[in-house]
Amino acid sequence: MAKPRKTRTSAPDPPVAAVRLPWHTPAPAVPTAVLISLAALLIRVLVSVGPYSGQGAAPKFGDYEAQRHWMELTLHLTPADWYRNTSDNDLAYWGLDYPPLSAYQSLLHGRIINTSLPEAVALRSSRGYESMESKLLMRWTVLSSDLLVFFPSALWFVWAYMKLGVGISGEERREGWMWLLALVLISPCLVLIDHGHFQYNCISLGLTLGAIAGVLSKNELVGASLFTLAINHKQMSLYFAPAFFSHLLGKCLKQKYPIVEVTKLAFVVLGTFALVWWPFLHSYEAVQQVLSRLAPFERGIYEDYVANFWCSTSVIIKWKKLFAIKPLKLMSLSATILAFLPSFVQQVKSPSNLGFLYSLMNSSFSFYLFSYQVHEKSILLPLLPASLLALEEPRMYGWFVYFALFSMYPLICRDQLLLQYIAVLSLFFLIYYSPGGSYGKRSNISCKAKLVLSLPFLCSLLLHITYLQIEPPKRYPFLFDALIMFVCFSQFVILAVYTNYKQWMLDSNSRSIGVKKDL
Repeated sequence: MAKPRKTRTSAPDPPVAAVRLPWHTPAPAVPTAVLISLAALLIRVLVSVGPYSGQGAAPKFGDYEAQRHWMELTLHLTPADWYRNTSDNDLAYWGLDYPPLSAYQSLLHGRIINTSLPEAVALRSSRGYESMESKLLMRWTVLSSDLLVFFPSALWFVWAYMKLGVGISGEERREGWMWLLALVLISPCLVLIDHGHFQYNCISLGLTLGAIAGVLSKNELVGASLFTLAINHKQMSLYFAPAFFSHLLGKCLKQKYPIVEVTKLAFVVLGTFALVWWPFLHSYEAVQQVLSRLAPFERGIYEDYVANFWCSTSVIIKWKKLFAIKPLKLMSLSATILAFLPSFVQQVKSPSNLGFLYSLMNSSFSFYLFSYQVHEKSILLPLLPASLLALEEPRMYGWFVYFALFSMYPLICRDQLLLQYIAVLSLFFLIYYSPGGSYGKRSNISCKAKLVLSLPFLCSLLLHITYLQIEPPKRYPFLFDALIMFVCFSQFVILAVYTNYKQWMLDSNSRSIGVKKDL
């Protein structure tokens, strides 16, 4: 009997290749991380080709000239004269007003530039020095600082975050780490301020990010040392101090010998401070001189149009006219403490890794909204922990990035960085909404909520165009600056309330599912 013939079946069509981006699995970890880092570096290089703060704007120029001038001072003067008013150091002309570690950084960069272009950092004669060669050298100092400090810290954080699975599921841990790394490294506000406007926030924020990674990976002493260095590079790093203090204290109190653990941390912090301040510890007067430069209360409670409480409400309450400096200092201190206190208490009571990240954002937001002498660029501080929460809170982070960048729109326009602004923001959201990213995986927004959220967004789009195309009334020359400030301030308040709520809800969620705290 003949065997029945098998029917031939054609091979199935091969699946259509999906769009693959670096953070899609299965991607080799190290090569993909290098690829993302190189892309982030390229973006910085392209932005740095553009203009900088105060370019050609004599007699005081801008932050670019301030950084160059500090290199000049630290290179030619002794540390004893860095913070003193002398014939060679006119404090009225961009006097050094950052802690000693920032001065050492200026000294190092000044020596590097002095080897190839000494006229750019010559004492007194180099004021306002501008050339293409000096611009390239100055830009290189920021790029190298970013590569040496911020990039390694970002890689360390992502490794620690994913290894511990902070607040995320196993699937998200496998799929989201490259997307998170891309968002942390390609931060529009940081890139535009450091590599466009010209500053070195990448150093203090990089040290803070390294400290966060150290704490998450249970290297608390390393974290304490790095955070102390961040404070000694830029005093604004103190915005994070309540979060670090409360989290580490809460962890110590849960150890077998809490006093020993606290003593070890105190020893590391004091020892790091002593090393950084050593050239100034020979006299009380020298220390006082440095401290007086770090807290310029005479400048007032705010400068320009910053989207915080004091500036936004000054339209109704003239704080500067009604109150002297001393009561304003007390009021701002009280408001700041009250704002970060709930977050502080929660971490002392129930320290956790995810709670620590929320606490960092809530603490820095409290300082930005209520502390004394806040600049528009200070929004970079709450933006850092917000980026670290991008996998946990993707919608919140995208919204925050947009309005944080919009709050600096007048500054960007003054620096003639509009093209860079549009390009970097577009690239960020291209990554943010990309296939395979984590946007939209966490929560759904109702139609009513979308309608409410669309109002400030539409206002911001209108103000983007109005600011460039329409002259404000002569009686109110800063009308559009004030409107931008109001819109951004309203969003920052909503975000601050939301993240405080989310931090306190961590306790309820942990109790309901019986999760053990990740100490």
